[in-house]
Amino acid sequence: MTNATVARPQAEVSGARHPLAGTWTMVRLILRRDRIRLPIWIGALTLLTVGSLQSFRDTYPTAEDRATVAQLADLPAMVGMVGRNYQPADYNFGIMVGHQMTVMTALVFGLMSILLLVRHTRAEEEAGRAELIRSSVVGRHSTLAAALIVIVSANLATGVLTALGLASSGLEGVTTDGSFLYGLSLAAAGIVFAGVTAITVQITEYGRGAAGMALAVLGGAYALRAAGDIGENFLRWLSPLFWGQASRPFAEDQRWWPLLLAILVAAVLIGAGFRLSTMRDVGAGLRPPKMGSPVASPALTSPIGLALRLHRASVIAWTVGLAVFGLTYGMLINGVEDMLEQLSALGDVLPDIPGATLVDSWVAMLITFLSIVASVQAVMAVNRLRSEENSGRAEPVLATGVSRQRWMGSHLWVAFVSSAIVVMAAGFGLGGAGALALGDWDFLVRMLGAAAAHIPAVWVAVGLAAALFGLAPRLQGLGWFIPVYGILVVYMGAILGFPDWMYDYSPFGHIPDMPAVGFEWTPTLVLLAIAAALTAAGVAGFKRRDLESK
Repeated sequence: MTNATVARPQAEVSGARHPLAGTWTMVRLILRRDRIRLPIWIGALTLLTVGSLQSFRDTYPTAEDRATVAQLADLPAMVGMVGRNYQPADYNFGIMVGHQMTVMTALVFGLMSILLLVRHTRAEEEAGRAELIRSSVVGRHSTLAAALIVIVSANLATGVLTALGLASSGLEGVTTDGSFLYGLSLAAAGIVFAGVTAITVQITEYGRGAAGMALAVLGGAYALRAAGDIGENFLRWLSPLFWGQASRPFAEDQRWWPLLLAILVAAVLIGAGFRLSTMRDVGAGLRPPKMGSPVASPALTSPIGLALRLHRASVIAWTVGLAVFGLTYGMLINGVEDMLEQLSALGDVLPDIPGATLVDSWVAMLITFLSIVASVQAVMAVNRLRSEENSGRAEPVLATGVSRQRWMGSHLWVAFVSSAIVVMAAGFGLGGAGALALGDWDFLVRMLGAAAAHIPAVWVAVGLAAALFGLAPRLQGLGWFIPVYGILVVYMGAILGFPDWMYDYSPFGHIPDMPAVGFEWTPTLVLLAIAAALTAAGVAGFKRRDLESK
């Protein structure tokens, strides 16, 4: 007897119909989540270039001023920092933007792409939300595809807005086609690093690891570009950060083909990212996590030891980065002295310090700027408390009998100490390079003193972030107020024409302009008291509120 059987239709598996099913729904979800973050990124990056062009107009109003700056551009440190001047004979405003802004702005475009892509892919898997979403009608590649669609669109929108802002300036040398070449070159660089991140998020199972690898590639690209530009060799072509400048925006012989190179590389990287995503499970990485030691190090048995371990990589990266940043500026000391003597307009953007030389005023402005940048690390260190709480990792620690004050205090101790180290590293880099250039080792001592004077202002940023964490954790984002306000008002206030009273709302506005003037105890003690009060309020608030694990 023959039994004729008919195969039972397979139950339709959710999301198996197409690997991109639900992509547009995911796009809408990402846009909803980033309805504030994305406009801030796009607006800030657009203003960065457009505002810089306006500052160039105010600082270098004559052709003689711009010619003087073009001579300074030949210094090796300047070449390493922003690249070679590709049209020194006619250094108009367009060439000035293309030469001085392309590399640094492309760096920030890359940073935006890295942080956003990690946030919407690997971080979602780490938090467990990606697995929940995939249980619905969502294809295998929809999450990565949606994140890339949003990030590529954000890069293109920023590039176009930047181009429109430049083209509408009407300044000498700023052409419409050059503006779009400049803007799209930046967007292309950002898309390339989105492709890099599409690969790194497949490698490790942790968002911080994926971001760290992508940022390492970004830093390596900058170093390759700098080495290639200084040596004028092929190494710079290995860096996506060079391709924008290789297009020579606003030059007589500007070229579009480097954009095709960037698009091709980005397509290959993104394709590799999709391919690698099929070789792993949700929540897992291609690189298996290393087995830890069966016995914990004695250093990890205390809350401070654990906090040090968690912050170690970030602190090292920030310390080295700010030291190199300061070192780069310090190497310009000799050239800047000549430039300041010839550019009277530049003196208008420096702090007005009675009796101080222009060089001392410039150095005082720099150490303030580096300290404000260091406050970014301080806020990030405190915000780690929030991510530990949200991820649920804080609960096991607190369940061991460690008090809330002790757990929070250990992270704050690391934030206070590490931020001071980062500020001093910036001062050491700036002072050390300046001392070598000037042959005056007293300069190093004075710069270390100036850096130390800024630490209380950085600690106020730590205190504000701690107070928000303890009292109003949902408003943790307001902790960025001090770094952002400091950059806009204290550092760029003279350029943007802000009134003097606005400086009073930033702790950095109360720090004496060392080394141009002497140290003052009153603002130092007041800022320390404010930092202590905010920190105490934060710790007290955390003791009383509920944990918010997700």
